[in-house]
Amino acid sequence: MGFISGANATEPSSELVSPLNPPARMDPSPSAADGRSYWRFSKEDFFPEPTFRNFSTYLSALSETPHRLKDRVLGRSSDANELIQSKKQSENEMKKCLTWWDLVWLGFGSVVGSGIFSITGQETHDHAGPAIVLSYAVSGLSALLSVFCYTEFAVEIPIAGGSFSFLRVELGDFVAFIAAGNIFLEALVGAAGLGRSWSSYVASIFKSDPDFLRIKVDSFAEGFNLLDPLAVVVLAIVNGIALMGTKHSSILNWVSSMFGVAVIVFIIIVGFVHGKSENLVPFFPYGAEGMFTAAAVVYWSYTGFDMVANMAEEVKNPSRDIPVGLVGSMSLITVVYCLMALVLAMMVKYSQVDVNAAYSVVFERIGMKWAKYLVSIVALKGMTTSMLVGSMGQARYTTQIARAHMIPPYFALVHPKTGTPIYATLLTTTGSCILALFSSLDVLSSVLSFSTLFIFMLMAVALLVRRYHVKDVTPKRDTIKFIVSLCIIFGSSLGITFLWSSKQRGWIGYTISGGFWALGTLGMALISKHRFPKVWGVPLVPWLPSLSIAMNIFLIGSLGAVAIWRFFICSAIMLVYYILAGVHATYDLAHMDQQGPKLEEGDENTNKGIL
Repeated sequence: MGFISGANATEPSSELVSPLNPPARMDPSPSAADGRSYWRFSKEDFFPEPTFRNFSTYLSALSETPHRLKDRVLGRSSDANELIQSKKQSENEMKKCLTWWDLVWLGFGSVVGSGIFSITGQETHDHAGPAIVLSYAVSGLSALLSVFCYTEFAVEIPIAGGSFSFLRVELGDFVAFIAAGNIFLEALVGAAGLGRSWSSYVASIFKSDPDFLRIKVDSFAEGFNLLDPLAVVVLAIVNGIALMGTKHSSILNWVSSMFGVAVIVFIIIVGFVHGKSENLVPFFPYGAEGMFTAAAVVYWSYTGFDMVANMAEEVKNPSRDIPVGLVGSMSLITVVYCLMALVLAMMVKYSQVDVNAAYSVVFERIGMKWAKYLVSIVALKGMTTSMLVGSMGQARYTTQIARAHMIPPYFALVHPKTGTPIYATLLTTTGSCILALFSSLDVLSSVLSFSTLFIFMLMAVALLVRRYHVKDVTPKRDTIKFIVSLCIIFGSSLGITFLWSSKQRGWIGYTISGGFWALGTLGMALISKHRFPKVWGVPLVPWLPSLSIAMNIFLIGSLGAVAIWRFFICSAIMLVYYILAGVHATYDLAHMDQQGPKLEEGDENTNKGIL
């Protein structure tokens, strides 16, 4: 099978585009959509592929599942396909209306509030103690490394798909689907978690019980027995605002975020004034293990930036605005998070921290009841803007996934007037509302952290593949060296993670594993690169992406068995869907001009792999 990604290390060839032109019914252009209402609902909009024409064609497609699965595992997209062909599925263009200023504040609005107000108390009390400061520093460094990877891709492939599109180009269709499933899971769980946190803070304003506004159902399992209708209402309202238009939502976000910055400065100043250094002792009450466990969970606090990267299709000048917006905002946010975590640890003993509404409760305890309400309002503002930006990013993720036909292309349609993907927004809103109604915060945060870390690790791998392996350009010898080096990096990273998880603290094992990681990275550094960034690139490649892989694997290993099992169960469900539907829809889209009228007839040309 051939690959179409990276046939030219500098510019995509026109030859990469032409084979991807299926008939108009599967690849509608704006002209083809003339006269058709946006508000339509037909089988052809959901399942336009030949596989789903009738039950007989579907059975024929199922019989070819092994061949089609192999085709999709090996198939890769291209920059040209993601930037040009796939966008036609939306029928209308998204509006280019964002600048670096918008991205900075979208980053601040989406990240600050998504975790610092909702997870810090839980992890300080349960896992880290005062070492929560280091937990945020470790997670911040790992997130910043991932930001670098995202930024290079977003500058060169400024498309709504974000990590999904980037992985589809470099690691293939199947890996992109696994990532897409986790992206979708991350979107739903993240929004639901924010909705639950929002409800907790509202309850804390009226009563010192974060579950005050929830409905307990004793017959439901623990963790799913506190129904939260308020979380559902706020999610519905915020997603409704996101439907109005990208620029309007951005202006609302940065205006409200300025108020949030002022109050965060107030929290930090007052916190240091009223803080006590004795509350920092013991600094590691749960040991280093607790600190790293908390680091893995508070990673949630940094996840908003990937939603901002998702807005690349609507940025006026991607080569300038995306690096400034993403790297600049994330660097500032990491400093802010560490200061806020330190303030909380100094103001109250870790064992007395409220796990649901930490900052509002701690101000009440030091006698500043009025400040409690101010902090609660800012926390609500932060979580509301996080939900707003998250809704915008989630919908654009979903749009690109639908453009690839991994879910019905109906959800790729962009409204001609608002320039927003209304159907994709409604899909993610419905899912997050259902989760928010039933699931507790601790259940949601552990699932989210695993999905996020997994995707960020894949992004670092994709960046290394993009730099070192170009199809039909990279010599076979260099390809083998690259694969061996990458395997050594993975193996040594897993080795360090296993040693730590099994509570082995001898220096010999870590020295050996760390040495192999350094050798693997050095070996990759000695290989010639076969693609270079045109505008902006990650510095110190392969060292920074390799470090990102190691840190993400280590943090995944710190999450615990329950989170890992939840992740694999969810992925297994996604895989069932892919085998039954996704692989056939994407195969049809990739091979439309090769297929004959009968799906049961094999075509030897499909082995050449167009996509």
